[in-house]
Amino acid sequence: MNFRRGRAREEPEINLIPLIDILIVVLIFLFLTTTYNRFSELQINLPEASADKSTDKPQVLAVAVDASGKYAINGAATPYGSAENFAQRLRDAAKGMKEPVVAISADAHATHQSVIDVMESARLAGYNHISFTTQTRR
Repeated sequence: MNFRRGRAREEPEINLIPLIDILIVVLIFLFLTTTYNRFSELQINLPEASADKSTDKPQVLAVAVDASGKYAINGAATPYGSAENFAQRLRDAAKGMKEPVVAISADAHATHQSVIDVMESARLAGYNHISFTTQTRR
């Protein structure tokens, strides 16, 4: 005995409007509570530039290092020997210069140690301003 034979079965209805309302509330909550700070690994104080150009150029002490480990100070070949000896040669080449900038021009195939030797000699000579020269790619 089936008394429901003529009735159509009702399909369940899914109402999406309450679901959308809840998702909007969750999104608004996330937008309001999220902080947008960028945390960097290194705290760096970047240098600032002024609009005025300096009228006096820094005095440059050019040190060249080639791939075979030979050194030159201001174009004159100089043997390395030790850090103290090379520091004395830097002082001799910089007579009359007040706070010279040591510009290191190293060959691309020069060893890392040879550049570090020049930096150590400059430190021993009391020259704190060191720069590295580069060239642009062709």
